[in-house]
Amino acid sequence: MQLQRLADPAIDRLFEAIALLRTKEECYRFFEDICTIAEVKAMAQRLQVAEMLEAGFTYSDIAEKTGASTATISRVKRFLNYGADGYKMILERLKELDEKKK
Repeated sequence: MQLQRLADPAIDRLFEAIALLRTKEECYRFFEDICTIAEVKAMAQRLQVAEMLEAGFTYSDIAEKTGASTATISRVKRFLNYGADGYKMILERLKELDEKKK
């Protein structure tokens, strides 16, 4: 499934490149080169917010723990509920990964 608002050959190529990353270290190396530290931290923060929303944390708890603004928390919640299910897909996979680690 390709989303129309993102459909672009350059974005396709970026996603193909990301899918080729094999280890966490490779991810660190690639993202350090392609993104600013602030961009990587912002993406990590959004994922952390999504995990906490799914776990039932309040906005104030999430803001306190992550430093995210209520606008960011609200945006993540909107995409969790009405987005392309990307957060839901990856959160489920992360839960499966966590279970395998136990």
